[in-house]
Amino acid sequence: MAGRLSRAEIEELKAIVVSGNLTAAAAKLQEKLESLENTPLDIAITGESGAGKSSLVNAIRGLHDDDEGAAKTGVKQTTMKRKAYPHPRFPNVTIWDLPGIGTPNFQADNYLNQVQFNNYDFFIIVTATRFTSHDTTLARAIHRLGKRFYYVRCKVDIDLKAEQRKRNFNRERTLQEIREDCVEKLREAGEASPRVFLLSNWELDNYDFQLLQKTLKNELDDQKRHVFILAMPNISAKILENKKAELQKHIWEVALLSCAIGAVPVPGLSLICDVAILVFHMKRYCLAFGLDEEYLTRLAEQVDKPVAELKSAIRNSALASAIKKEFVLSLLSRSLCGALMVVKLFLDFAPGLDSLAGGGISFVTTYYMLQRFLDDAAEDAQNILTKAFEPRAEESI
Repeated sequence: MAGRLSRAEIEELKAIVVSGNLTAAAAKLQEKLESLENTPLDIAITGESGAGKSSLVNAIRGLHDDDEGAAKTGVKQTTMKRKAYPHPRFPNVTIWDLPGIGTPNFQADNYLNQVQFNNYDFFIIVTATRFTSHDTTLARAIHRLGKRFYYVRCKVDIDLKAEQRKRNFNRERTLQEIREDCVEKLREAGEASPRVFLLSNWELDNYDFQLLQKTLKNELDDQKRHVFILAMPNISAKILENKKAELQKHIWEVALLSCAIGAVPVPGLSLICDVAILVFHMKRYCLAFGLDEEYLTRLAEQVDKPVAELKSAIRNSALASAIKKEFVLSLLSRSLCGALMVVKLFLDFAPGLDSLAGGGISFVTTYYMLQRFLDDAAEDAQNILTKAFEPRAEESI
């Protein structure tokens, strides 16, 4: 499924439901939702040695350079051949750390063949100083082969700190000078209208990361965009908003699946399936927003705070490990939807009643419960972000 259901797909589903083949409708919806959840996304990070490629790999995955499972970094060349780094919570997302390109005998076409260029959805070409002819030669080869690429200038925080020693230092002017210098060098090397994104691997929420994310969001297809947004590190309120909006777009599709199953006149089937659907998607919301033990433990280490302090910010939802059948049933029992489910269970056992009434109740129940949980999870993720980066009591004295 390319993101949301198309009008043609909706009409096809309507026709299946009208024909009475509700099992086929449920199977089709399930197939499309699984396709969305399992879409692979492969991002290639390349550039000259020492540009900060490995640190960028780690930053995109939400890891520090010294975290377990992080890409190896160092002052000497550490990436001699391409290496895959799966996302810690979304294994279908892989960041590839490619070998440096700044060798005298570098040939772009040979390099791309060696690193198996067809495996990647797009390339990020990284430099820590100025882009060179190696970068533009590689970019042209990538473009010729029908792939997208993006120029990223890393380590701008280091340049800013060096410039701060000057009496007339101006942060925005310095950033603009860095950008213009990169663009000028790329134009000299043959790029007509290059786009350059300024980043700091240590301060990913600053500078142009939001702009890069927005650009990728606009240029990826619907399926890849969905996966990319969910895999982004939870480092800003804007990223959390984007995740919520992306997940929200697909709630009605999940509810429609529940409706198709709920309309099948098998006693108790829809209750079992609705609960299973809610458990699966609520857990996925938790993983997207970092409401899980692994993420919170790592975040606590990164910000040097007790993990219990971060967990105290979870006020409305729950950790992924707590999302089980009993948890969902308890939520249902405390909501209006709980009453609707009781009615639905009665309808299952009452012969002669229109089965579509049960499907409608399943739709309303699933939609309401997922929307409410998504709101709560997004709010708790923002609470955790605030708690993680607020100053300690003793530091504010």
